[in-house]
Amino acid sequence: MKKYRHITSAVALGAVASLALAGCATGNDTAGGGSSDNGDGGDKGTITLGFLPSWSDGLSMSYLLQDQLEKLGYTVELETLTEAGPLYTGLAQGDVDMYPSAWPEVTHVEYMNEYGDDLEDLGAYYENAKLTIAVPSYMDIDSIEDLKGNADRFGGRIIGIEPGAGLTRQTQEEMMPAYELQDEYTLETSSTAAMLTVLGEAIENEEDVVVTLWRPFWANSTYDVKDLEDPKGAMGEAETLNFMGHSGFTEEFPEAAELVGKIKLDDDQYGSLEDLVVNEFGEGREAEAVDAWLDENGDQFDWVVAE
Repeated sequence: MKKYRHITSAVALGAVASLALAGCATGNDTAGGGSSDNGDGGDKGTITLGFLPSWSDGLSMSYLLQDQLEKLGYTVELETLTEAGPLYTGLAQGDVDMYPSAWPEVTHVEYMNEYGDDLEDLGAYYENAKLTIAVPSYMDIDSIEDLKGNADRFGGRIIGIEPGAGLTRQTQEEMMPAYELQDEYTLETSSTAAMLTVLGEAIENEEDVVVTLWRPFWANSTYDVKDLEDPKGAMGEAETLNFMGHSGFTEEFPEAAELVGKIKLDDDQYGSLEDLVVNEFGEGREAEAVDAWLDENGDQFDWVVAE
């Protein structure tokens, strides 16, 4: 039986996050290994995947892995959180077994620096992930350098996402000082969903807006936006998206580690997965989206576990 559990957490670090994770697991009927949807019985143990639903890369990969790991005979549980801090805390402490879409080189480097000794990098599934600053395509601004002196056009606001996101840190601590924007602009943070709402409304009204974005992300094709050039490289270099486990994951779950180590997706393959999970099927139908994606793409890979 697939389990989907939600953790609402405003804390960023520490014991409170650990207790929230551990407390949510209390009384779970699959804790000792239950029955998965495919009838394998989950006799190889229980793997907990942690992710932020608003970050659709982790959302998409979690459901893909749930499907594949259950077919290997594991029981898979999904933990949802609202901030990266508690996720990495839970991962390092073993309350979460794997984060299926870590950005270890730039975006989440502060968490890697803090918790890296207690984590196990299980390999990258995607190359060339990138943090960006974006505006609607109809705007005459093409570079982050062009933002300086034009704050009035944007109401002095750069629209961001969650406060604890690595994208937020990179924008606030690296990009804005590099381009001397901190005295003209405020980085407004709330959530990915709120950012996309502001972006969508501005485009609908053909208004000026500047937002923090990233690639890969389905919004880049859904919304009429363009990345601003970053001549100073302040948003960081391209990085990989990785499967990140707690220390000792491979020893505890050797077949799972072998599977995820083989998974590699290119732009088209990843883009179609995310589009199916987030847009075409949507919330509550993620498993159907994965089935549809495997039907369309499964024969391209030697790592796909068949029914």
